[in-house]
Amino acid sequence: MIYITRKVHFSATHKMWNDHWTPEQNQAYYGLCANENWHGHNYVLEVTLVGTINPQTGYVIDLKYLKNILETHIISKVDHKNLTLDVDFMKGTIPSTENFTVRVWQILYPLLNFPNAKLYEIKMYETERNWITYRGE
Repeated sequence: MIYITRKVHFSATHKMWNDHWTPEQNQAYYGLCANENWHGHNYVLEVTLVGTINPQTGYVIDLKYLKNILETHIISKVDHKNLTLDVDFMKGTIPSTENFTVRVWQILYPLLNFPNAKLYEIKMYETERNWITYRGE
């Protein structure tokens, strides 16, 4: 099997907040991440597919196609946006990187399954030191 990865970058803001908690509980648990004026990250998203090489093309997947899928369905919706207020697929969800990563997977999974390849893994880097790896449910 071959693993092929595309890396993209984007910036977004969010506020960690649980509507079922008091402001004091949110502040105590989330600290600076519950800042009433939000905070942002320069995210890095790595999307990995696993598969076999198509003998007719020599590719597992055309990376231009993968780039277009990511731009159309993810980057254009989140780059320079507020994950809590502006991003439809995050509505009603605490915008942790964990939840964000799962939502991105749910969008990409049906778009990235082919006879010779499928979505294998997503890595979402919130910072250089913090990232989430997700391989589906």
